[in-house]
Amino acid sequence: MSRSKRLLFVLPLAAFATLAAWFWMGLAPNRDPSLVPSVMIGRPVPAFDLAPLVAGKPGLKSDELKGRVTLINFFASWCVPCRAEVPLLMDLARDKRLELDGIAYKNKPGDTEAFLAELGNPFTRVVVDDTGRTAIDFGVYGVPESYLVDKDGVIRFREAGPLTPDVIETQLKPLLAKLSQ
Repeated sequence: MSRSKRLLFVLPLAAFATLAAWFWMGLAPNRDPSLVPSVMIGRPVPAFDLAPLVAGKPGLKSDELKGRVTLINFFASWCVPCRAEVPLLMDLARDKRLELDGIAYKNKPGDTEAFLAELGNPFTRVVVDDTGRTAIDFGVYGVPESYLVDKDGVIRFREAGPLTPDVIETQLKPLLAKLSQ
């Protein structure tokens, strides 16, 4: 086989192998989605007006976030990591420096109510994002996902995936102390 024919065979094969390796690294099962930076950090929360889960309870509007530090948690009853996160959220709900609001993402209200009745309700307000539009505006990759909003309504922190004791102690609480001053 001549040198030029070998190159015609080897170059496409090498290009394919390089492209396949690049895709494999991007889809690797141990890839941490929380390492993907959020473009929302340092920006005001997107405008939203969500209805309450339970009629007669308060809904939540983006302009109501000003004047308080709020942790917004997107969750769903069908989400296994959301279930694991509830005890940590219950502990956070006791922290008087913040308000904890839950947004039920693409979830049937009855399923959400059963989820909270079974595991406990750590949220001051629970609202429904049945279309997923608010989650899209926040840049949510999947549930659970949490956003810490300062008193000016600006997003200061995002955790993609369930909160962990380590994230709460080393990242969230120090930022909360700073924002609460």
